[in-house]
Amino acid sequence: MASGVQVADEVCRIFYDMKVRKCSTPDEIKKRKKAVIFCLSADKKCIIVEEGKEILVGDVGVTITDPFKHFVGMLPEKDCRYALYDASFETKESRKEELMFFLWAPELAPLKSKMIYASSKDAIKKKFQGIKHECQANGPEDLNRACIAEKLGGSLIVAFEGCPV
Repeated sequence: MASGVQVADEVCRIFYDMKVRKCSTPDEIKKRKKAVIFCLSADKKCIIVEEGKEILVGDVGVTITDPFKHFVGMLPEKDCRYALYDASFETKESRKEELMFFLWAPELAPLKSKMIYASSKDAIKKKFQGIKHECQANGPEDLNRACIAEKLGGSLIVAFEGCPV
């Protein structure tokens, strides 16, 4: 079911920048986004970047020790959101980084909010071409390292964000 909600150009630009990773200098790498949260505009007609809800690669290890835990803590307890997270994980053979798309729809969110976010998900996913991993979370229990590792590759994953799974 489509809701008619539009996706802001800035949301598409951020996705492209996170996907392509054309950063070369150390300063550019520090400014690369590790995680970004998106919300609906006040009039509920457009998906926009939520002000101040991002983690930069340069913050990891400096002001943020556990980026995934920090990301989960940025999600509102009583409302829905979309998010992109640049997941770092390891298999027995290699280290990888891949984008994950999240639909956060917590139990305490108003029913109307859950409905509009669910019906608008296709609009944002169409703009995010090439996303391999998607996760719908309804509470913090859906966002533990084991659940995320399962979404990324199941038993093949040995570590997520530097921590064993």
